[in-house]
Amino acid sequence: MSSSGSTKGGRGKPKSSKSISRSQKAGLQFPVGRIARFLKAGKYAERVGAGAPVYLSAVLEYLAAEVLELAGNAARDNKKNRIVPRHIQLAVRNDEELSKLLGTVTIANGGVLPNIHQTLLPKKIGKGKGELGSASQEF
Repeated sequence: MSSSGSTKGGRGKPKSSKSISRSQKAGLQFPVGRIARFLKAGKYAERVGAGAPVYLSAVLEYLAAEVLELAGNAARDNKKNRIVPRHIQLAVRNDEELSKLLGTVTIANGGVLPNIHQTLLPKKIGKGKGELGSASQEF
C-alpha cells in the first residue's frame, strides 16, 4: 500500500511535504484563502465557517467563467481576438439572467445594445427604389 493511500487519509503528510492550498483542495482557480480573509475582515459575521469561503469562491468563479464565455463569443462574432469592455457589455445585456443580476451596473466603455425603435424605421410604401433604400435598415 502506498503512503498516500494510508488509513489515516494522509492527514500528517502535507505538513512535511509541499503544502497544498484550499483552492487546490477544492479544485478552484479563485483564491479561497483570500476570500476567507475578506469575509473575516468585512465583519459580515462574528465567525466564518470553513465551507463559506470555498462556496463563495466557487460561485464567483462560475460567474466569471460564464461572463468570459459569453464575452469571448461576442468578441469572436466581431472578428476580434481580445475581449474589450464592449464585448462584456454585449454578453451581459443579451443574457436575461446576467442582465438581471447586473441590472444596476454600469460597464465603463461598454456602450449600448444596437437598437432602433420600430416607429423610427422607414415605412414600406415605396415600390422599387424605396425598397432598396430601406433594405439597409432591415435586420
